[in-house]
Amino acid sequence: MSVPEELRYSEEHEWVSGLGGEDGIVTVGITAHAADALGEIVYIELQPSEGDAVEAGEPCGEIESTKSVSDIYSPVSGEITAVNSAVVDEPKVINDDPYGEGWIFKVRISQEPGDLLDSAAYDKLIEES
Repeated sequence: MSVPEELRYSEEHEWVSGLGGEDGIVTVGITAHAADALGEIVYIELQPSEGDAVEAGEPCGEIESTKSVSDIYSPVSGEITAVNSAVVDEPKVINDDPYGEGWIFKVRISQEPGDLLDSAAYDKLIEES
């Protein structure tokens, strides 16, 4: 399973794209490793909605699969600018395309993200788990 090099990752298996962009808005999703570990995703609940604040490292939703229920953690702090209604309506898209159409929400970051991993560090994390 390849880990996209341009993304940054949390230890809770969320990814972030768009860091350093001019508008300060990043996209967040769960990694392919997390999606594979969960199995077929059947339901997703996001507690924040557009305009709400999220804090890095804090739960902001749940993802349910045929195997288990897991929390979704925000890897960054800021204001939700968009929620991907397609994954709420059809959660399986996260399994099919976790780094593309399976994104979960967008955040206008309010502070520089702290402990995000690059692709090599994330690769090492999943190899050790």
